[in-house]
Amino acid sequence: MEETGDPDSDASFTGTASGHVQGVGYRAFAAGIASSLGLHGWVRNLPDGRVAFAFRGRRKELGLLVLALGSGPPLADVAELELDWTKGPDDETGLEVRG
Repeated sequence: MEETGDPDSDASFTGTASGHVQGVGYRAFAAGIASSLGLHGWVRNLPDGRVAFAFRGRRKELGLLVLALGSGPPLADVAELELDWTKGPDDETGLEVRG
């Protein structure tokens, strides 16, 4: 589901990336982009090979992050990006790369 609305309003989402996304720096890439955009949230590996994430911030910056998550770092091959714009990270501040 794609989020629409005022680009300056706050929003959040959770999601997963599948494909070749573990062992290629995807978590660090996602956290680095999110940090540079002033977003808050977390990113972590899942046992099934996907990467899960949740981010909160302004819609405009979240949209830019979604574009980056869909391409990933150079060694990644993102097959699918699933987003849920009805949920977000539990904490509203900070950025965390989890296990």
